[in-house]
Amino acid sequence: MPKNDEPDIFFSKRDGRSFRQPHDDPLVIMLRVKEFNIHRMLIDNRSSTDIIYLPAFQQMNLDKKRIRLFTLPLASFTGDRVILRGIVTLTVIVGTYPVLVTKNIDFFIVDCPSTYNIILGRLALNRLIAATLTYYLKVKFSTTHGVREIRGDQVLARECYQAALASGENHTWVINEPEPILEPLETSQEVEIVPRDSLRVLKIGTTLPIVEKEKMISFLRAN
Repeated sequence: MPKNDEPDIFFSKRDGRSFRQPHDDPLVIMLRVKEFNIHRMLIDNRSSTDIIYLPAFQQMNLDKKRIRLFTLPLASFTGDRVILRGIVTLTVIVGTYPVLVTKNIDFFIVDCPSTYNIILGRLALNRLIAATLTYYLKVKFSTTHGVREIRGDQVLARECYQAALASGENHTWVINEPEPILEPLETSQEVEIVPRDSLRVLKIGTTLPIVEKEKMISFLRAN
């Protein structure tokens, strides 16, 4: 295999061995972030952001100067909002040499109660070239030297899920961007329906051809 080629990622029935079926458990794994092994990391393909909760960030004892400001709030699918403490770039390491992938991921720091330490969303999964299959509770990562896989912790996943249900917490977040203000496609001009009566006017588009504009004005005045 050429060094720069990425191997194919696939799942088979063998990936489901040792897991209790049937199940609807979330995919909860452990990954190395910086020099720390972070447990209770939820893989959430629905989340458009990557989250680290404030208590987990504080336990890593990192320099607060690494935090960059971010003013837009996050919103959950249920409409809940939370103000961010900022953004921090952290190195995520998957596997061991030589089957290794390392990426710098931007995490939003969220200060609210959570059963999880980190939410790994679509942005990080795409950067890590990861494929997930919740049915087998596995995530696989493509590296230049092969595929690395991480198994979900089914027992921990069930404990976290029950705790999240009991507390009513949300963990799928999207950036709540303001709605764009649409600019008008064309300008308009006021036309006096009754000549020299500025109180009785209508507006027509300025992009109308002259002939069409004159016909429109004549029609408006006649009716």
